[in-house]
Amino acid sequence: MSHRVILTGGSGTLGRNFLELAARRMDMCVLALLRPESRIPTDLSNVQVARVDLLDTESVERLVREFEPTSIVHCAATGMEFPRTRWFDLVRVNVNMAVSFCEMGSFIPGCQFLFVSTGLVYGNLDRPARESDHLETTHPYGASKAAADILVRSAAAEFEVPLTVLRPFSFTGLGDDRTRLFGSLLRAASHGVPFDLSACEHVRDHCSARDIARGIMASIDRPNGPELARVVNLGSGLDEPLRNIIESVVKQLGLDIHLRFDARGLRRSEPLYLVADISRADRLLGWRPTHNLAHAVWELASEAFPDLRVTEPTEHL
Repeated sequence: MSHRVILTGGSGTLGRNFLELAARRMDMCVLALLRPESRIPTDLSNVQVARVDLLDTESVERLVREFEPTSIVHCAATGMEFPRTRWFDLVRVNVNMAVSFCEMGSFIPGCQFLFVSTGLVYGNLDRPARESDHLETTHPYGASKAAADILVRSAAAEFEVPLTVLRPFSFTGLGDDRTRLFGSLLRAASHGVPFDLSACEHVRDHCSARDIARGIMASIDRPNGPELARVVNLGSGLDEPLRNIIESVVKQLGLDIHLRFDARGLRRSEPLYLVADISRADRLLGWRPTHNLAHAVWELASEAFPDLRVTEPTEHL
């Protein structure tokens, strides 16, 4: 079967890694919808690029109808980089845009809609989060994605759109060179300055962006069965304090950097424990993480910080 995929967020970390995988697929043609100011992704033979204001519904809808996708993968979002996006802009981008793309999917017979949500939709639990858990977050980014998550599931049920909601937990890899955790860590190391963090005692689930992109690809390859909509967590499934994760990556890379952990508390909306139960991803998609997180950070360092001396760690888990 030939796949015709429309992708939003192609210049982001997850979209970039998805395009890297798509380039290896002879049965896949991708149209990446990019904002005018977005970085141009790697030149790939089976990827077309269209520059468009993603909030210009009329122009985007015309592109979607002309391309006739078999899948729409909506990765585009805002709110996880610094400086933080204004609260109401989160709603305009993360909620309105997701609903709009779901609506466009309903215009194309047989087109499946894949919505990339986030593990931050879950509240503070003392165990790995299951897809059936209530969405109770007050985290600004998580709340905007939770609202979209609920709305696209309602729209899919109303208009019979085949839907997969993917909830990735924290990830990093190629393309993550801006202001998130590991890009900032590598930048500090390249400048030879200490890296300041909170106490990092909160428990987090971190995964390679390549693995999360593989989860998206598996969702395309394994369309919904009798169930019109499905929700799937994607993560490592491992519960480690964030401090341990960071120190392990630094050690595996042989990175020369002074980590300064202090007693600064988390934002009130940050959960103390956020880990994915990934048993459903294994059962429905045959997916489990295979890429060592430290190797994903090594790939990022090699591409974005080439003067930084790092040791290549083991690639596979």
